[in-house]
Amino acid sequence: MAATNLSTFSSSLAKPTPLPLNTPYTHLALSSKAQSKPSFPCKPSFSHPSSSDTHRTPLRASSKNPISEFFPSNKQCPDDHSIDFDDDDKPREECGVVGIFGDSEASRLCYLALHALQHRGQEGAGIVAVQNNVLQSVTGVGLVSDVFNESKLDQLPGDSAIGHVRYSTAGSSMLKNVQPFVAGYRFGSVGVAHNGNLVNYRALRAKLEDSGSIFNTSSDTEVVLHLIAISKERPFVMRIVDACEKLEGAYSMVFLTQDKLVAVRDPFGFRPLVMGRRSNGAVVFASETCALDLIEATYEREVFPGEVVMVDKSGIQSLCLMPHPQPKQCIFEHIYFALPNSVIFGQSVYESRRRFGEILATESPVDCDVVIAVPDSGVVAALGYAAKAGVPFQQGLIRSHYVGRTFIEPSQKIRDFGVKLKLSPVRAVLEGKRVVVVDDSIVRGTTSSKIVRLIKEAGAKEVHMRIASPPIIGSCYYGVDTPSSEELISNRMSVEEIREFIGSDSLAFLPFDSLKKLLGDDSPNYCYACFSGKYPVEPRELKVKRVGDFVDDGINGSLESIDGGWVQAKPKTELEVSGA
Repeated sequence: MAATNLSTFSSSLAKPTPLPLNTPYTHLALSSKAQSKPSFPCKPSFSHPSSSDTHRTPLRASSKNPISEFFPSNKQCPDDHSIDFDDDDKPREECGVVGIFGDSEASRLCYLALHALQHRGQEGAGIVAVQNNVLQSVTGVGLVSDVFNESKLDQLPGDSAIGHVRYSTAGSSMLKNVQPFVAGYRFGSVGVAHNGNLVNYRALRAKLEDSGSIFNTSSDTEVVLHLIAISKERPFVMRIVDACEKLEGAYSMVFLTQDKLVAVRDPFGFRPLVMGRRSNGAVVFASETCALDLIEATYEREVFPGEVVMVDKSGIQSLCLMPHPQPKQCIFEHIYFALPNSVIFGQSVYESRRRFGEILATESPVDCDVVIAVPDSGVVAALGYAAKAGVPFQQGLIRSHYVGRTFIEPSQKIRDFGVKLKLSPVRAVLEGKRVVVVDDSIVRGTTSSKIVRLIKEAGAKEVHMRIASPPIIGSCYYGVDTPSSEELISNRMSVEEIREFIGSDSLAFLPFDSLKKLLGDDSPNYCYACFSGKYPVEPRELKVKRVGDFVDDGINGSLESIDGGWVQAKPKTELEVSGA
């Protein structure tokens, strides 16, 4: 099944709460081209909704998102001593989405939910709400708290809203690429927020442009809006299905119209999307359950891979989107991206990371006096390691949460300046000790080497690195910001060579086979492309987005630099495509 608990874990989660009987919840049967053997319960027992939008009065779209504005990227700070601090040299989730239907304070709840999802993107945020058939949009560059205030939220009345937070890699963010997008077409207007990355974006865009389509952004999300606009299907939800049948890659999306909220997840289920409900009956969709918790919504279930869920005044309806392959959910959600208090793919993230640490302690033991974590993402795995090894866990590194991405360095250079801004060693914990340091991953290895040096300078006798994931050898094409494969240290060096590079006394990764064994029967449902180089969805184009340089939906980079954000795909003979 697409959504099952990790079978070997002891999960405290109860089964998803069924939807209240007083709210219709039906499964719609599609045409034969969209029918399939579903990977989730889908009873084709109901015809399409009777309401048609072929004669609907067009919506009026009033957007605060100045789509024509352009902010040049790659501006260099004139101060030679300014540094762009690369936040811990980690892969980054590209964005988080939220959708709310049926609450008079939808935009304010959306604002709070985006706060809970802030870890999924810090460089842009937006909310679209609908009232009186008008889609109002407020977007901005920066944190959620920077973009929104009381007066901005007052501009977003209505009982339905969608929101988005996003991350970009380098250069200045372009406001025109901050989602949600709002677009008008012949039957009205639609807003969309998207988490993921389309591997066939360029081919789709080229075909649309050949047909006369005009694009205002460099975002793959805009392609989805064009596909909806040109679709001949009726009603609106079927145009979404028609558009999604042309997409390849990862997408968890929420759409908003004058009277509907629609959530959709790609057939592989790469990126998470959950559904919940507030006590007043309002339906909520979000990238993680932590967003539901903050706004007091009860988690009900995941949006299943390949499912379209439509919410309107008449209730909730579910459609099977298209043929369902074996799900390929992103394993890095459990390793790094999601908050520990979230439930992702039906399993507690905290429990997953604790077990990763236990495996490291069992399979890669070492004599030590203290276990510490690289905060914040390594903490839970370190707790698991310490408990299994019978060694005390202590807070040997203190993380500052008040440092921005850019900081001015003094003229006299300070070694490892960027790391020292964020991480401070506790000498009383480290001095004279044999220290195990648990981190979630190693990407380029540059930050790990600085952390090891920092701990040794604080007086540690030995430093043993333990990494709660297998070595990363492949770049991600499914909506995660990772460097090119050539920059990944595990793709270039053996474990011993990496140990020498970072300067630790020992180094061990979570064994790949042990990870899959831990996942048990659900192991085939996860994507391991970053560990194996085997991609569930083959990049079919001559060029494929390199997300590390040019973000999935194009928030950074001038139009002139777009080509630099694409890398040649591997020749087809070299590209490994696996269903395992």
